[in-house]
Amino acid sequence: MNWNKLTDANQLEEIKALSKDKPFLIFKHSTRCSISSMSLDRLLRKWKDADEEKVTPYFLDLIAYRELSDLVAKEFKVPHESPQVLLIKDGEAVYDNSHYGISYEDLMGKI
Repeated sequence: MNWNKLTDANQLEEIKALSKDKPFLIFKHSTRCSISSMSLDRLLRKWKDADEEKVTPYFLDLIAYRELSDLVAKEFKVPHESPQVLLIKDGEAVYDNSHYGISYEDLMGKI
């Protein structure tokens, strides 16, 4: 998976605008949490190269960018959780899930 790194608040406006043409995935990851690492691994094991034609993946290290993680929650009107996955379409979060609820099949079914 070729992650785009989410490191700056300005990227959120870009994601909102570009998600009108193609959905965006944001994976909020805590490097200090074993559940987060397991959820990320489960997603990565099922990810196919062709999936990037359907959705643009972004990775947010919420330990390094906690304020940005809080801003993501506010901008997309979802509660802050970790780990968390959001699917952005037409500038809005149309799907979010966290912890053991993060599922490749559910996520791809929403695209």
